[in-house]
Amino acid sequence: MTSVAIANWVLAPLLGLLILLFIIRIVLTWYPQAELNRMPFILVALPTEPFLIPLRKLVPPLGGVDITPIIWVGIFSLLREILLGQQGLLTMMAY
Repeated sequence: MTSVAIANWVLAPLLGLLILLFIIRIVLTWYPQAELNRMPFILVALPTEPFLIPLRKLVPPLGGVDITPIIWVGIFSLLREILLGQQGLLTMMAY
């Protein structure tokens, strides 16, 4: 197994999981009564919050809405496509 194949095997599920967690985080913003420091919501908040904190310092809320999870979904989706997509860098290196 080559290092590119290992990278694909690790990165694809990792990026997919991060995208899913941020989408769940976006849905949770629709429910302000959901306490992110309690189970089961903490399972989404713990891995996503370290990404959101620094970006919140750069991107203020728009109309009182925190858009940083949406930005991260876009970043991770773009990264996944650039690296692992049909013509992604790692995909092309594998051949």
